[in-house]
Order: sequence, then structure tokens, then C-alpha cells
Amino acid sequence: MFNPSRDQARLFFIDSWHKQTQGVPLTPMEHIAADIVGMHPEYHRLLGDKASALAQEWTPEQGETNPFLHLSLHLAIEEQLSIDQPPGLRAIFDSLLTQYGERHPALHAVLECLGETVWRAQRSNSQPDGAAYLDCLRKKLK
Repeated sequence: MFNPSRDQARLFFIDSWHKQTQGVPLTPMEHIAADIVGMHPEYHRLLGDKASALAQEWTPEQGETNPFLHLSLHLAIEEQLSIDQPPGLRAIFDSLLTQYGERHPALHAVLECLGETVWRAQRSNSQPDGAAYLDCLRKKLK
């Protein structure tokens, strides 16, 4: 899944969640994706309707968060945490986890910074700035 199409990325989450709810064995990555979906009950109905989930568009003008972007950022964060990339991310996350007291709100703090980092990279047509990403996270620490 290095460069999936929009539909491939969506199907990955839809299929992972379906397998989870049906008790079908999951690959390690599908298990992570299903766990992420499990933290977001607001998306369960959408993921249960494959045709609608594949057809729907979410634009900034609508004022709604794209659930697949949100889930994908969560997945990226889990991967980053597993390899501590950028270096120091895991230590900052551990501090955020202590600060927030629960994993999901701490992940959302990271997600905000990752989203901003990706947005800036896309806007400037450059690579994501790992140092700026970590700086954003440090600002969230009290």
C-alpha cells in the first residue's frame, strides 16, 4: 500500500472493519486499521455502506472532516510511533499520553500536528518537515 488510489485506501478500511465485525482473521495492518475504526463509532455506519463510502466526497467547503483522511492519519501515526519516526516522536507521545490520560485524545493531538505538517508540505510542494512536526507537538505539552 505504498501509493494506493483513493478507492483502494477506502476499501482497506472498509474491508478491515468488515472482517473485524465478522470475526474473520486479519493481517497485522488490517488489525491496526480495524482498531482505529473501532475508536471512531461515528464512522461505523459509513463503513458498513461500501457504495456510499466509495462515492461520497468530503470537501473543506462542506465543513466536514473526511473520515478516510482522519483514519489514514491515525494509521500513519501508529506506524510512526512503532518506528519512532521522526526520532523523538514516541517520547513526546508518551508525555502527551500522560497529559491527556487516554490514548485516543493524545493521538488526536498528534493528528492535528501531522495534518498541519502534511498540509504545509503539500502547499509548498516540499517534503514534510519533521522538526516542525515535533515542534508543533511540543507546543501541546503543558
